[in-house]
Amino acid sequence: MLTRKQIADATEKVLAMFDKQKIAYTPEEKANFEVSDFGLSMLEKIGLELIVYVNNNIYCAKEMGLMPFQICPEHRHPTRGDKSGKMETFRCRAGEVYLYISGDPTENIKGKVPEGKEDTFTVFHEIVLHPGEQYTIMPDTLHWFQGGPEGAIVSEFSTTSTDEDDIFTDPDIKRFTEIAD
Repeated sequence: MLTRKQIADATEKVLAMFDKQKIAYTPEEKANFEVSDFGLSMLEKIGLELIVYVNNNIYCAKEMGLMPFQICPEHRHPTRGDKSGKMETFRCRAGEVYLYISGDPTENIKGKVPEGKEDTFTVFHEIVLHPGEQYTIMPDTLHWFQGGPEGAIVSEFSTTSTDEDDIFTDPDIKRFTEIAD
């Protein structure tokens, strides 16, 4: 659960990162800026800030901000009936992004899993993205990602985003932010 002040502070921090990189956004996008703590009340460790540019029945585009070492938790985008899960391409715009997917675990990963949450992260094949680099995640692929020491800005291009269908490894995750006044 987040307070309105926490949401405002996170919005300010990430939009300052966007401004520094000259990533333009409209007043409407700023008003609809999303901040999620995934229901864990650990925003600076596990959370995500983003603008959704477009999301329709064909494709989606988002601009995501991660504060230093902030994690978007482990999840996958499942196939539902005859509809394939979301395929997404992450393109690093600024900072470093540590992306983890299924595969042979990388020794000495750069990412930092928060204390007490070790059992909710199970994939450790590391892909490090620097500005201008990108990686495509196929549907149903278990993954998580984290900003580096300076945080990160990531553009996401994907098939339709249905966040309510995401399956998280951590059973305590709530995809949509609850606000405490």
